[in-house]
Amino acid sequence: MLKFRGKGVYSAVAVGKIAVFKRQELKVKREKVEDINGELDRLQAAKAEAIAQLNEIYKKALEEVGETNAAIFEIHTMMVEDEDYNEAIADMIVTQKVNAEYAVAIMGDNFAEMFAAMDDAYMQARSADVRDISNRIISCLMRSTSGEDNTNEPVIICADDLAPSETVSLDKDKVLAFVTAHGSTNSHTAILARNMNIPAIIGVGEEFLSSVKDGDVAVVDGFTGEFILNPDEKTVQDAEAKHAQEQEKKELLQKLKGKDSITTDGKKINVFANIGSVDNIGAVLLNDAEGIGLFRSEFLFLERNDYPTEDEQFGIYKRVLESMAGKKVIIRTLDIGADKQCDYFNMPKEENPALGVRAIRLCLSNPQVFRVQLRALLRASAFGKLGIMFPMIANVWELERILQICEEIKSELKDENIEYSELTELGIMIETPAAALISHRLAPMVDFFSIGTNDLIQYTLACDRQNPNVEPFCDTHHEAVLQLIDMTVQNAHHFGRWVGICGELAADTSLTQQFISMGVDELSVSPTFVLKVRAAVRKSHAKEIQE
Repeated sequence: MLKFRGKGVYSAVAVGKIAVFKRQELKVKREKVEDINGELDRLQAAKAEAIAQLNEIYKKALEEVGETNAAIFEIHTMMVEDEDYNEAIADMIVTQKVNAEYAVAIMGDNFAEMFAAMDDAYMQARSADVRDISNRIISCLMRSTSGEDNTNEPVIICADDLAPSETVSLDKDKVLAFVTAHGSTNSHTAILARNMNIPAIIGVGEEFLSSVKDGDVAVVDGFTGEFILNPDEKTVQDAEAKHAQEQEKKELLQKLKGKDSITTDGKKINVFANIGSVDNIGAVLLNDAEGIGLFRSEFLFLERNDYPTEDEQFGIYKRVLESMAGKKVIIRTLDIGADKQCDYFNMPKEENPALGVRAIRLCLSNPQVFRVQLRALLRASAFGKLGIMFPMIANVWELERILQICEEIKSELKDENIEYSELTELGIMIETPAAALISHRLAPMVDFFSIGTNDLIQYTLACDRQNPNVEPFCDTHHEAVLQLIDMTVQNAHHFGRWVGICGELAADTSLTQQFISMGVDELSVSPTFVLKVRAAVRKSHAKEIQE
């Protein structure tokens, strides 16, 4: 019995046989070609086939993990069509008279190394994406398929790492869990595993790969990050008992549907859901969320090649509000920048985009784009209970300008006899330490705060959330972060404003009691965590909040 430890990215237990993930090795040789045009035609056909494959993977990802997480495959499609990438490959074929496979392999490596050498962690992560799409095009040129799965029974997949496309392509019915030697908890693969509800451990290390073989039995404990190879009978029994307990808990959670999220001493906590698309509303309703605490409107922009019009945005927002049938829907205004780039915005390269022109800074720098979105949102407000939330606030003057623009747009709509709701709530995200520290000045100006803990942690601890190397230094329960949250809640309540948390900490049930004791009014989480958080709320108790 051998034990290895990595990082659990989805808390569940699996016991079963191992299947070592084997990619078909792509042996590319340099060959001289005479028919240059024919070779370029081969390249075009392979790219078209790769795009078709990515479209199919995208559709599968949409069904299994939602639009937010499926967006990576749209980015892969855009990379296949990237002008610089394609020109470099075509130029090499023409000038050196080499076969397309060789040109793609060489230029793919060049571009991947270029990304890997960049200072920005997000751009470094794109290196793996370039290699993934290059290998896909080469596979199409060779008419081969990588990572083919011929297993007939559910297995534990063991691999050095898995590309996002490989993760989504796995048949969930045949995968008990997966374990990788490398990877980060912030990687696309880890995020996909969480959303696919697959027990997973990453970063176990190279040694485990040389120890496992097809058919071995293993235990995967996503709670502890422990991988146990060839376990003894007692270890298997304990793991199976733990798995059974978790299944029982899931069944008990289903009984909470239709129940209120009320503490033992009678305080009502709103348990809302975070989504990125109208397509996710089914999951919101299925998991009985009491509203939508974060609708990420940026995905309306990221999935296009040009700015969405006012009417297009209005149609989406109206559909979300109508679908929620009177339940509160909080829509975040455009949050692009940092790890979310949009080509047609023509954003300049920044040395540190996480500290650059992103979110509200981008909107205030592009007022026409911002005004179009606000008009669409206010028009949609007539069809439901809407809250509009502004991200990345750090200054009072930013909020003053935002509120001025909102009043101007309301005046325009009145002049045009276009209906909107005067009851629309306006709120801000507390994502910067600056916003938390001046929350006593911001609170009187808005109706609510929503604390975005992902960025608040990043900026408070100076830990780039896209950089796996700083994970050991990123304590999500750091007292400084919790103090900023507590300060924000107390300042908001002093002015009679409600406060929610919409970052990943909202789903951390080890903090639910502490958040409720602070006075947090709302917790907004991924749809699959709604019932788990409701259960935690119903076991918690509130303290008297000082007025």
